[in-house]
Amino acid sequence: MILVTGASRGIGYATSVSLAKKKERVLALARSSDALEKLQNEHSRRIHIQTCDLMNLASVQLLVDYIREHRIQLTGVVHNAGALINKPFSELTDDDWMHMWNANVMTAVRLVRAVLPFMTKKSHIVTIGSMGGFQGSAKFPGLLAYSTSKGALSTWTECMAKELEKENISVNCLCLGAVQTEMLNLAFPGLKAPLKPDDIAEFISDFVINGHRFMNGKILPVALSNP
Repeated sequence: MILVTGASRGIGYATSVSLAKKKERVLALARSSDALEKLQNEHSRRIHIQTCDLMNLASVQLLVDYIREHRIQLTGVVHNAGALINKPFSELTDDDWMHMWNANVMTAVRLVRAVLPFMTKKSHIVTIGSMGGFQGSAKFPGLLAYSTSKGALSTWTECMAKELEKENISVNCLCLGAVQTEMLNLAFPGLKAPLKPDDIAEFISDFVINGHRFMNGKILPVALSNP
């Protein structure tokens, strides 16, 4: 089974559907139970859902209990959940910085720490980063805290690949460019992206299934434009 976070909308939703169409079983996570139920109703035989707030330790423990109770073995993880704040540096508060760190880095830490005992050999963890956090890419005002946290997620991915090497678990990061999502509209209001969630979901779903056959510990830019 492949676990997908942030599955209630956008890229996470589309990736869950794409995986189901590839006949993969999916465990879809999000904070919104209504959106998850809609997702499950579309592909009830392939998609299992669990409401989970990865910024809440008690909620993560409930996820662990669910996985253990249903004897789930994970062959892949797509960690797509995250958040964005668009503010100039002078207006960013300590709470803003901590929220970005918690939403975009610590969620990955908590998730992988929780599900690692249930991952099979040769499984694949894919973190969804951003071109904003890819070294040497174009940077934009207002996205400092977001881009910094995504850059940290990239480094965490590289380190985790080495940490899990003996477990034969691969970890890679896909740094996405502009995709037409609610988060993109928050970052760049009115921008028309060259890709829709369904487009990038096809790439992500194929990558989590097959990408670790060819690479590990890699930070990959996946962008037609930036932004």
